[in-house]
Amino acid sequence: MMTGTLYIVATPIGNLDDITLRALRTLREADLIACEDTRQTRKLLDHAGISNPTVSYHDHNEAERAAELIAKLEAGMNIALVSDAGTPLISDPGYRLVAAAVDAGIPVVPIPGACAAIAALSASGLPPDAFRFCGFLPPKSSQRRKFLEDLASETGTLIFYEAPHRVLNALDDIAAVMGDRRVVLAREVSKLHEEFLRGTAAEIRAQLGERPVVRGEITILVGKREVGQGHALPDDAPIVAAVRALEEQGLSRMDSIKQVAKERGIPKREVYRRLTV
Repeated sequence: MMTGTLYIVATPIGNLDDITLRALRTLREADLIACEDTRQTRKLLDHAGISNPTVSYHDHNEAERAAELIAKLEAGMNIALVSDAGTPLISDPGYRLVAAAVDAGIPVVPIPGACAAIAALSASGLPPDAFRFCGFLPPKSSQRRKFLEDLASETGTLIFYEAPHRVLNALDDIAAVMGDRRVVLAREVSKLHEEFLRGTAAEIRAQLGERPVVRGEITILVGKREVGQGHALPDDAPIVAAVRALEEQGLSRMDSIKQVAKERGIPKREVYRRLTV
């Protein structure tokens, strides 16, 4: 018996008209649809008149359910994997299932479509020639700053997802670590209240801070580092000046030392020695 096929089906991130004809056909023809949340996916399926059976597949049951789905695929069933919105696996469940299917020799077929990160980048006005998608920012400020510090030397546009109740604090940390780089905040992409805010992290934070509450799905894009912008001094700038520039942006002495050492490819003790001579 031939195995079935696992289809990775992108669904709309807001506007239901953004689903592709191929995605609709795949969902209609699938023997089973694996959903992050069956209730959420059922809204889309009902809108499209699709009544195929569904099964839950999410972070809390991924290990057990992946094995069950692989068995069904090996028995010849065709399964469509969807997330609540956008492209599965992109900050959504699915990696374990796809990896297991590949290991088992089961065909895996992507059905391309909406992705919030790419949609936001395309309309951001920031350079799209090189970019890095970083998923959700860490929830705690200390973790978030360390995460951002590790990305400070990246030369492409950085893309993050963020929860609305954390976005003001996240922008504070981006301003502290990234300085005055160009930032774009995309909110509710493809939905009725779609919005793009542009400026520095501090400027966007000030705009949002005037609102009673911030709601919606949020994507933050940080432009590439430019010489002389924020704390990004030229690589040949004096080490002491580079450390002090980072401290002025809000980093601790130790974090500033680590960042300068990393950017210049030298030991931390050498940076520390320069500061104490």
